[in-house]
Amino acid sequence: MGDDSEWMKLPIDQKCEHKLWKARLNGYEEALKLFQKIDDEKSPEWSKYLGLIKKFVTDSNAVAQLKGLEAALAYVENAHVAGKTTGEVASGVVNKVFNQPKARAKELGEDICLMYIEIEKGEAVQEELLKGLDNKNPKIIVACIETLRKALSEFGSKIISLKPIIKVLPKLFESREKAVRDEAKLLAVEIYRWIRDALRPPLQNINSVQLKELEEEWIKVSSAAPKQTRFLRSQQELKAKFEQQQGLGGDADGGDDDEEEAVPQVDAYELLEAVEILSKLPKDFYEKIEAKKWQERKEALEAVELLVKNPKLESGDYADLVKALKKVVGKDTNVMLVALAAKCLAGLATGLRKKFGQYAGHVVPTILEKFKEKKPQVVQALQEAIDAIFLTTTLQNISEDILAVMDNKNPTIKQQTSLFIARSFRHCTPSTLPKSLLKPFCAALLKHINDSAPEVRDAGFEALGTALKVAGEKAVNPFLADVDKLKLDRIKECAEKVELVYGKKAGGAAEKKEGKPITGKTTALPGPAGDKETKDTATKPGPLKKASAAKPGGPPKKGKPATAAGTGGAGPKGKKGPETKEIFESELSMEVCEEKAAAVLPASCIQQLDSGNWKERLACMEEFQKAVELMERSEMPCQALVRMLAKKPGWKETNFQVMQMKLHIVALIAQKGNFSKTSAQVVLDGLVDKVGDVKCGTNAKEAMTAIAEACQLPWTAEQVVATAFSQKNPKNQSETLNWLSNAIKEFGFSGLNVKAFISNVKTALAATNPAVRTSAITLLGVMYLYVGPSLRMFFEDEKPALLSQIDAEFEKMQGQTAPAPTRGISRHSVGGGDDGEEEEQEEVGNDVVDLLPRTDIGDKITAELVSKIGDKNWKIRKEGLDEVTSIINEAKFIQPNIGELPAALKGRLNDSNKILVQQTLSILQQLATAMGPNIKQYVKNLGIPVITVLGDSKNNVRAAALATVNAWAEQTGMKEWLEGEDLSEELKKENPFLRQELLGWLAEKLPALRSVPSDLLLCVPHLYSCLEDRNGDVRKKAQDALPFFMMHLGFEKMAKATGKLKPTSKDQVLAMLEKAKANMPAKPAPPAKASSRGVGGAAPAKFQPASAFADDLGSNTMESKPDLKKAKAGGLSSKTKVQGKKVLSKPSLKEDDDKSGPIFIIVPNGKEQRMREEKALKVLKWNFTTPRDEYIEQLKTQMSTCVAKWLQDEMFHADFQHHNKALSVMIEHLESEKDGVISCLDLILKWLTLRFFDTNTSVLMKALEYLKLLFNLLSQEEYHLTENEASSFIPYLILKVGEPKDVIRKDVRAILNRMCLIYPASKMFPFIMEGTKSKNSKQRAECLEELGCLVESYGMNVCQPTPGKALKEMATHIGDRDNAVRNAALNTIVTVYNVHGDQVFKLIGNLSEKDMSMLEERIKRSAKRPSSAPVRQAEEKPQRTQNMSANASMMRKGQAEDMSSKLNQNRNMGGHPETTHTVPREFQLDLDEIENDNGTVGCEMPALVQHKLDDIFEPVLIPEPKIRAVSPHFDDMHSNTASTINFVISQVASGDINTSIQALTQIDEVLKQEDKAEAMSGHIDQFLIATFMQLRLIYNTHMADEKLDKDEIVRLYSCIIGSMITLFQIESLAREASTGVLKDLMHGLITLMLDSRVEDLEEGEQVIRSVNLLVVKVLEKSDQTNILSALLVLLQDSLLATASSPKFSELVMKCLWRMVRLLPETINSINLDRILLDIHNFMKVFPKEKLKQCKSEFPIRTLKTLLHSLCKLKGPKILDHLTMIDNKNESELEAHLCRLMKHAMEQTGKADKDTEKGASRIEEKASKAKVNDILAEIFKKIGSKENTKEGLAELYEYKKKYSDADIEPFLKNSSQFFQSYVERGLRLIETEREGKGRIATSTGISSQMEGTCVPASTHTVSSSIGNTNGEEVGPSVYLERLKILRQRCGLDNTKQEDRPPLMSLLSKPTLPTVASSTDMLHSKLSQLRESREQYQHLDLDSNQTHSSGIGTTLASPSSAAANIDDLKKRLERIKSSRK
Repeated sequence: MGDDSEWMKLPIDQKCEHKLWKARLNGYEEALKLFQKIDDEKSPEWSKYLGLIKKFVTDSNAVAQLKGLEAALAYVENAHVAGKTTGEVASGVVNKVFNQPKARAKELGEDICLMYIEIEKGEAVQEELLKGLDNKNPKIIVACIETLRKALSEFGSKIISLKPIIKVLPKLFESREKAVRDEAKLLAVEIYRWIRDALRPPLQNINSVQLKELEEEWIKVSSAAPKQTRFLRSQQELKAKFEQQQGLGGDADGGDDDEEEAVPQVDAYELLEAVEILSKLPKDFYEKIEAKKWQERKEALEAVELLVKNPKLESGDYADLVKALKKVVGKDTNVMLVALAAKCLAGLATGLRKKFGQYAGHVVPTILEKFKEKKPQVVQALQEAIDAIFLTTTLQNISEDILAVMDNKNPTIKQQTSLFIARSFRHCTPSTLPKSLLKPFCAALLKHINDSAPEVRDAGFEALGTALKVAGEKAVNPFLADVDKLKLDRIKECAEKVELVYGKKAGGAAEKKEGKPITGKTTALPGPAGDKETKDTATKPGPLKKASAAKPGGPPKKGKPATAAGTGGAGPKGKKGPETKEIFESELSMEVCEEKAAAVLPASCIQQLDSGNWKERLACMEEFQKAVELMERSEMPCQALVRMLAKKPGWKETNFQVMQMKLHIVALIAQKGNFSKTSAQVVLDGLVDKVGDVKCGTNAKEAMTAIAEACQLPWTAEQVVATAFSQKNPKNQSETLNWLSNAIKEFGFSGLNVKAFISNVKTALAATNPAVRTSAITLLGVMYLYVGPSLRMFFEDEKPALLSQIDAEFEKMQGQTAPAPTRGISRHSVGGGDDGEEEEQEEVGNDVVDLLPRTDIGDKITAELVSKIGDKNWKIRKEGLDEVTSIINEAKFIQPNIGELPAALKGRLNDSNKILVQQTLSILQQLATAMGPNIKQYVKNLGIPVITVLGDSKNNVRAAALATVNAWAEQTGMKEWLEGEDLSEELKKENPFLRQELLGWLAEKLPALRSVPSDLLLCVPHLYSCLEDRNGDVRKKAQDALPFFMMHLGFEKMAKATGKLKPTSKDQVLAMLEKAKANMPAKPAPPAKASSRGVGGAAPAKFQPASAFADDLGSNTMESKPDLKKAKAGGLSSKTKVQGKKVLSKPSLKEDDDKSGPIFIIVPNGKEQRMREEKALKVLKWNFTTPRDEYIEQLKTQMSTCVAKWLQDEMFHADFQHHNKALSVMIEHLESEKDGVISCLDLILKWLTLRFFDTNTSVLMKALEYLKLLFNLLSQEEYHLTENEASSFIPYLILKVGEPKDVIRKDVRAILNRMCLIYPASKMFPFIMEGTKSKNSKQRAECLEELGCLVESYGMNVCQPTPGKALKEMATHIGDRDNAVRNAALNTIVTVYNVHGDQVFKLIGNLSEKDMSMLEERIKRSAKRPSSAPVRQAEEKPQRTQNMSANASMMRKGQAEDMSSKLNQNRNMGGHPETTHTVPREFQLDLDEIENDNGTVGCEMPALVQHKLDDIFEPVLIPEPKIRAVSPHFDDMHSNTASTINFVISQVASGDINTSIQALTQIDEVLKQEDKAEAMSGHIDQFLIATFMQLRLIYNTHMADEKLDKDEIVRLYSCIIGSMITLFQIESLAREASTGVLKDLMHGLITLMLDSRVEDLEEGEQVIRSVNLLVVKVLEKSDQTNILSALLVLLQDSLLATASSPKFSELVMKCLWRMVRLLPETINSINLDRILLDIHNFMKVFPKEKLKQCKSEFPIRTLKTLLHSLCKLKGPKILDHLTMIDNKNESELEAHLCRLMKHAMEQTGKADKDTEKGASRIEEKASKAKVNDILAEIFKKIGSKENTKEGLAELYEYKKKYSDADIEPFLKNSSQFFQSYVERGLRLIETEREGKGRIATSTGISSQMEGTCVPASTHTVSSSIGNTNGEEVGPSVYLERLKILRQRCGLDNTKQEDRPPLMSLLSKPTLPTVASSTDMLHSKLSQLRESREQYQHLDLDSNQTHSSGIGTTLASPSSAAANIDDLKKRLERIKSSRK
């Protein structure tokens, strides 16, 4: 047992991993004890075992495993971190425990799984258990099922999600193992316990025997609702409640609460898999359904019926299918088929549910109309269909269609519609059946209950009864006011019989008429107002209940007004609520009245009423008044009293005093008695009659107001106005209107019949009396306050003058709010008044819109119009849309019937033409306004597609779409948009624009909603993905929207939805949710439209909705309602402050003692260590789009060692103010802790990058301030940023260049400038270049500007990787869509141009014509010739660095100064004499910079290789060529030649005529000397481009310039043409011209030939003749393939271009004919494949048919001739040359050639019938072609760098083999140099092969040189500093090159002779004597001389020592020697400083 003691000593965790099972067993036992001992669930001890728990459960030894399982169970139960192990442990349990024979092991395994569920890891466990069901071992399957069953029975269906389990159940029932089947049965029974019948559909298809067994089991299941018995850790309070109940013996009281908690209703539909049926429709379905034979139609329908039997269907586009079925239902004559189609529709609706909603509107009218069928089976099918459809939509959406059918004459239709309404109502709740819906339905149904047909009446009663039951009497009674008692009883009787779908939730209040506070759990107030409140209040305790319940208060007698205003629940017309008993008062006869009056009035009073003496009458009135004042309300016979007043003389009373009294008494009676409408009618006529009376008017108005208060304003006003306008008295009319204006202000607008008023107002507006018109306008103004702008709609057809008055009145009212009503409110409901009012107001607005006269435009939407809108041609589509616009404009207000228009418009929303998309959007906007709220029914099929448009890339299109969506939402409300899956589908699309716009829109709309459909939850997963979107804007919008989603859905639901996210995402999202929870605004309180947040912003942090809610109700009457937005902000800020304060107060105690030390601790080699770790990828590389938590954590950890703890706390605090504080501390310590800062620099910079992602500007500004100081410090310390520091900081700094705020951008630019002092500009360049690719246009623009500044300051060497690539990249931005970016790009390139000259064009390469012209224009405008550039820049650009004087630049001290003065020198060159020539920058060697660069930029400079350079420093003697004198400025391989030629060529295109002429003359000279012409090789395209640019310039600018002397132009023309002719005589050069360039050149020349302005010049004829000559030369001498190709393309373009003249095409064709004539000689040198490809492309654009339509027959003849000639010359071989054409079988060309060949073969067949010549000729051709191919291959090799040797060897072999082979044609195409190179190479090989040994280098090419020296046919000269590819080139290469050059010039390599001095060279007679150009050369050279000497005195930069004029002119040997001495010294200095 010796080894026992070994393991006994080990710690527990090591024992658990020991290889001996005993050791493990012991380890597990100890671990179990330890786990039970540890109290703290967060103890670090737990983490030790994280990785081991899986081994505990999967131990291979059964005994140890049992112990391990016990320990694991204890671990899971107690450890905080256990959740992390869920996946692996659960999987271990399933695979390694459930298959164990011991029952105990299995039990423990199950317990562990259940424990994991308890610690909230249910989903992971369930996933593993479900995987286990696929295991092959039945034991495991059984155990998994059992565990699932236990979990479900203990935790309930809320926690265990049933859908995935139910999905696998049928498979388990099919298992072969009985044990599995039995266990599955038990599981099915358990599931049934929780969801009941929802389980039936998914198990439909299992074995019938099993199903029967199940049914039997299911019957036994107790009907009591199951309860959760085991609870999650987060459900502890539920657990306590449960235990308490158990203690009380399961007291039922709390039970119902619990039930709601425990058993969510499961919808069977949710558990089903959706089936896709559209693709399974029969292929010929749509034909068959239209077939003539009914049998075929039946087949089609049966196929559909079969498919729609699937209970759940996949969503898709069912529009066509629905349309077809609708057609059958509506039009088919065979009733059987109608029934069948109805069944199909029902199936579709059931299977699609809400997704069918969008089609409901189309189908409902058709079905309702079809109810005219009497056959029971048809009626039944239709009923089923319409009921199924109803469930997919809302009553609101189809109400229009239903109401339209209600007036149908056919009784069956009426009956069935009423029955359908009754059935529909059953599905409603009081909230889904608001007054606005009840009103029209009740009105229509009331007609039905009075119908002659009994069945219609019965159906009507049933419908009304149902409505009564659903909405409660309070809501419905106002509409039943005029129904007699019998019918009312019948309705109530029906109501009692109705069974509601949603149980009896409402109606409870209907019986309690007194409106006492209601204690029921769910109802507070019936009716819409009540209901909306209910939702919010049911859960909120306390004060609220009282507030809401108090509203209807008061005894019933006084209840009338209360109902109107108090609850907002009495119908919009304000008919009195059900409590008012005196609604009906029968009219009394005069006798009865007299009796009643006598009982209460003194006898004398009654007698004197009609006395002839006015004084008696007056006395009588006084008594009357007194009597009335003393009467009790209950005793006052109002009707009798007013009738007595009306008794003769009544209202005809002539004495005004009596009359005033009389009117006053009427007012009193109305106020004090129970005044009914009957009484009112007695007096109103009289009152109106007196309104206009000067003396009695006021009293009359008071009486009317009193009556209005008694009988409600709406009714009174209607009576009064009608009376006034039935009279003719204008005074009365105007005063009545004035009274009404006031009355509205006093009573509010609720329930007024706008329509009736409006007709009267219109009458008034048309009145001749101005007072009446004025009163009418004033009344409109008051109405405007309540109704809003929609009021104007009624008066749009008034005369303009009137309309402007109305508008002026409205204008006055704008911005005012309607005053709160002071009358008509029950005295008991002060608290509620406000609310009711608002509620009403909402309705009024809608009411008005409902009243508008609407036009039906359905008949104008014709099929023809719809097809126009969908036409292929956009112009026709536009016409269609224009027509729609005008139709809507004419109609103004339209009915919802718009036929096929929605589908047509929907198609246009994704039109390729964006203008049409915008037009469609504006139509949809118009449509919303025109159709009003009825637009609701189109939200799904038209509104949602508009949301899709929000994803458009164009800003203006998105803006239009947003405006449209808002216009729609204004009309429809948000509910329609949020219902269903459509919105979530949109959000799912990964389009950043769509996401940010949609989220922005939701964030704006959601806060204002009181409730939202549950479907909003579907958007949440996509919202979460937006939170992590790549696009920053999307993330921001998602974060903004988060609190509003939470406000409606609640934190719990939102948190639960994170379950499906990846773990990393989940943590992040949860953190955001927590943050949002703190900022979550409360829902808007029901009617008062302010967010409860506004209550005071100081709500406690854990905000209790209830208290604030109650507050709100109280405060609302006093405070003005706060604006939502402010409220939100208030809420947020108050939060942050509260937190901030708390946190600050804590550390204040410790602060003083630990803030004394340094803030940065220097850790030796800490930074290097961190870099190594990052390199080795041990830590995350600092690279992200937004910083994720793991980056922040990593930085925290890294900082913890080297940053003071307290500072680190500040730096990583959640609150931005702490970041500011940290930055202030860092700024303070910057100087004092330099070394510390530098040692932590990488971390500081990384931390600052995190601050760049903060949204707080103050932090950002502070960070930038710190950075400026930091980089100043670093540059003083001569510190260099490491690569790691730079790459983890610069990219993020560059992001900030795009900030919208100017200040920040400036700071960032300043920091970038300072960085160049501590990090090489050339390395900054790529970072900034990367910044130009940003989506942010500001950032692109700023980065481009910065690049310009870098180039300007540091020259072209900063451009990385190469200047060419960099410039091409910059040039792409010239075409940017943002103006600022375009400008920045142009300015940058102009800057480069100023530094670098015309070389820029070459580097940029091809630009589009538009961009090029912009650039040329900008360069012209900047008009900075390269020479004067530096001086100008100094004046214009602000200095980018600290201002150091330019003179200091000689005595440089620190390297920082060196750089900055380098910058300044660039700016301040004003001190130096202006240069006359600057060399293009690329070729300057900036020795100054190198010399003073004291080794600091170590990272960049390679170590210098020590070469023997002594011979370089010998004075250089210029060798003299043996053959002939060469002028020095063009020497073939001289490194500077290329740049010189570039310079001269760039001047050819100059805008200045003289510059151009000089440049052309120089080039002409070079070309005329054979030996120098070679130098132009490689520059031909460039030269030709410059030339045709100049031609274009002349054509466009110079010719049009009046001031220019036309002789100048002729001179310029002759120079151009002259130098071109010279060029095209040299065949080797002419062949270098490429196709594209030749095309442009020919275009230019032909344009010139056709330019009529040239002919008018004196020598114009001459110019045109020489152009002719030149064209011929170009045709003959260019590369034949290129020119032919160019002409074909040019012809194609000219025929396509509508603008080009027919003359132009004709000339191009003439050129082609000339080429055809040349073909016999040139055919072998032509690349036929390319030409045939061009012809193929030509024929593609111009098929023969099209060509034949041309005006002239030239084009087709030209083409035929060309093809014919090619066929003739090549024969059948021509068909082998179609290789470049992609699909030649489709090519018209091939067919044409075949025809030609066939024809030709027939001809030749006749000719050589019996000879075999033909055959042999073809063979010969074939072999010749083969030979050509082989040779082409060889020459290709010779031309390439790598294989040149191999190629030469192959050529040598080949020539040996075929001595007669002709390689001449191949050499002819290449340059002179190439030819001689090949010949020499062949000679060399020959001598080598024949054993002559190696040749001395003087005759051959040294082997290492071959690679560098072989020029391919396009021959590039490497720049002076290095090879073009940027490789390092050693000096030996240059020596070799020199040898070759000398050899080529015929020099001996040993002897060096002096070259004659310059001037003698120039004056040699070999020069052709072109007087002007020679003179010019002389003058140039003397200039150069002078400037050279000047510069040497000034000892400036070496830049000027190579001045370039025409070329590199060499001065006399002495000065050259002096220069070299200078160089030598400098090199020495550089070397010594490097050491």
